[in-house]
Amino acid sequence: MRLRHTAARSLLTAVATLAIGLLGLAAPAPASASVLDIPPRGANDWSCTPDAAHPQPVVLVNGTFKLMAENWSALAPRLQRAGYCVFAVNYGHAETDAVPRAAAELKDFVEAVRGATGARKVDLVGHSQGGMMPRYYVKFLGGDRVVDDLIGIVPSNHGTTNPLAAPLGKLFCPACTDQMAGSKLLKKLNAGTETPAGPDYTVLTTRHDEIVVPYTSALLSGQARSVTNVVLQDRCPLDPFLHDQATKDPVVAQWVLNALGRTGPADPDFRPRCIGAA
Repeated sequence: MRLRHTAARSLLTAVATLAIGLLGLAAPAPASASVLDIPPRGANDWSCTPDAAHPQPVVLVNGTFKLMAENWSALAPRLQRAGYCVFAVNYGHAETDAVPRAAAELKDFVEAVRGATGARKVDLVGHSQGGMMPRYYVKFLGGDRVVDDLIGIVPSNHGTTNPLAAPLGKLFCPACTDQMAGSKLLKKLNAGTETPAGPDYTVLTTRHDEIVVPYTSALLSGQARSVTNVVLQDRCPLDPFLHDQATKDPVVAQWVLNALGRTGPADPDFRPRCIGAA
């Protein structure tokens, strides 16, 4: 019952956010003057120059229906304090556009970040659709040459069986259709290798995910040297975070920093400090 109520609240939030976007108050362009395009604290300092210890700027990629200021309110300042140049963007009309279109928009934003910072590559950290959609950019739009790390937080890599996806897709959300388990888009994306050479891949998921169902659909196949799959409760059994607020989980933040701070994906033997640990 608790999960059903949480899913209902998530849907209401999503629909409200989308309605604002469809009224023209939210624009995907990074230079928009709209209050809804205010970046999270710590992000979008276009004068930031990466240093030798943090050579790749970090681009944060929203989940469906999310606004960057809320989606990354915890993680963006934490990454900035750790020394990274951090960037975020609202894209795809509240992230409802079809995945190929969103991936093309992400490509343009990455190029803008590379141009501003002088960085050869970037790291991508994405939530939900934002963890899956960049794989389209990597696989089909040349992102394999410029992405060093792709870190997905509860990503929809193999879609969801959540019954809300189909009606939302029919109403106004092509991205929701693309994220249905077995969709044409996901069959194309996951055909052959799921993890093309170039980036290192880290997946962080929770057993409590009520949106990407089953939670195991987030996991990626690939060689251990370039792919690490993490189920949060395997290290922190009492971790309570569900899908929507997973980017605010301090355990997730530790895994993200571990992946960003080393060669290769996150260390599968990493031991984060669990919530409530002494």
